[in-house]
Amino acid sequence: MTEEYKEPIFDGDYDQDDLEDNSSSIEYDIFVSPNDFNVKTLFDFIESRVFKIPNFQRNYVWDIKRASKLIESLLIGIPIPQIFLFEEKKNNLLVIDGQQRLMTIYYFIKKRFPKEGKRIELRKIFDEKGSIPDNILSDNDYFTDFTLKLPEQIPNKPNKFNKKNYSTLEESDKTSFNLKTIRHTVIKSSASGEEGNNVVFEIFNRLNTGGVNLKPQEIRTSLYHSNFYELLYKLNLKDEWRKLLSTETPDINMKELEILLRGFAMLIDRENYKPSMIKFLNGFSFKAKRNSDEENELLESIFNHFISHINSLGDSKIFWTSNNRFNISVYEAVFTTLCENAYKEKDASKISHTEKEKIDSLKKDEEFIKAYSQRTTSVDNTQKRSEIAKRILLGNG
Repeated sequence: MTEEYKEPIFDGDYDQDDLEDNSSSIEYDIFVSPNDFNVKTLFDFIESRVFKIPNFQRNYVWDIKRASKLIESLLIGIPIPQIFLFEEKKNNLLVIDGQQRLMTIYYFIKKRFPKEGKRIELRKIFDEKGSIPDNILSDNDYFTDFTLKLPEQIPNKPNKFNKKNYSTLEESDKTSFNLKTIRHTVIKSSASGEEGNNVVFEIFNRLNTGGVNLKPQEIRTSLYHSNFYELLYKLNLKDEWRKLLSTETPDINMKELEILLRGFAMLIDRENYKPSMIKFLNGFSFKAKRNSDEENELLESIFNHFISHINSLGDSKIFWTSNNRFNISVYEAVFTTLCENAYKEKDASKISHTEKEKIDSLKKDEEFIKAYSQRTTSVDNTQKRSEIAKRILLGNG
């Protein structure tokens, strides 16, 4: 039986200063150009994969009534909100804000509307193919006909567009619809490499208005997708890992992916760490895009040895503290301490072992608690947590 999703609660995470960051003091070298594209051009851009919808925007969420109102607005000449795009390279535009509007137009012209229960699956297909194949569009298991569902009276007068689809519009209305323009703002950056990705990250963070505040890992997952990230997805589904999280279902905000990422980043690149944690994880994600297959295989093997050892200690809440929350700082300290030698030796079998009682002692250590309760992501406190963990878990120092 599938477990009902419950949002997990974590502790030992960023403090508020890290979340607020200091990015507001940075001047970005970007270029902003407004454009007016007509509806048919937008459709062609989606079909030809010029527009790329980031995969943190997981699925289409509008119902038929809301989608119909957007189409009606275009048909009768009511302006709709502008769309923000980021130009990754020539003829490759990331949709920052406007996915729902664009996909509504796409589906209306295709004359098909996605069924609610199939939208996650359709999003995966769209990610893989860049569009929805015709055989899927015609499949009634995935789609119904996109017929406008509009109020019958406007007011005391029949709505001539109600129950119309793209094909049954009057020719003059269809032409008017196709030529209707929508304002787009295209953003470009002169920065490249890691700096360029930081610019994109900040733009997504500030401009996306999709109804919820996006979490850093949701944005990061889209911008830094790689074979290393595929490994994180795989590890996050492991039964032994999910047992330690006390939930079968992955967090919808991808927090558990970030926990895994943070563990590997601190294991491999701690000497280069400096706040903010958000930027550090961005930078590590960028570098990990170049990981060789051998490196990723080593990391997978190290994690598997580590998680197997932890589960052998017989406490499924070994990373949880007295407030009944999974503590990210405890996990990070234990993972990096036990896996450090294995990574240095490039041999997963050489992970260090410890005892449940030692991890319990670590969680109760007053200096360790202080080091994750205040200024959690400062260099001093990240280093202090590592030193205390080595002393208690391994008897070092």
